[in-house]
Amino acid sequence: MEQVFDFINNNWVLVSIWGAFLAAFLWDNNQRSGASVSTAQATQMINKQNAVVLDIRDKKEYDAGHLVNAINIPYASLADRMVELDTSKEHPIILVCKSGQSVGMAGKALKQKGFQTFRLTGGMLEWTNQNLPVVTK
Repeated sequence: MEQVFDFINNNWVLVSIWGAFLAAFLWDNNQRSGASVSTAQATQMINKQNAVVLDIRDKKEYDAGHLVNAINIPYASLADRMVELDTSKEHPIILVCKSGQSVGMAGKALKQKGFQTFRLTGGMLEWTNQNLPVVTK
């Protein structure tokens, strides 16, 4: 561990540049895939703006528990099944995955097609941790 600190001390300019590039990359990725929303914000959007919930997990995970009225289109099938969402273009789409980390690419693809996308912070793990309602099949 001491070697890491020595490296940072001796190469602080390179480490600073790397940090700036990493921050810019993460910021750009977030901008392209849609804003993050908390569980409370998602609930408000669903109730007041008729937001559509799109669960991109595989069917087995979806059947184990999902948000009420969520549409399940696994990420692997999204490109082929995106037309199923065309009737929802005027509504915000809240993307849900297991932990909130894998919705970025789905958000980018949907935004390129003109959808207004948002990412559920923490995904289904956060939703269930807050004891919010889920539907199981």
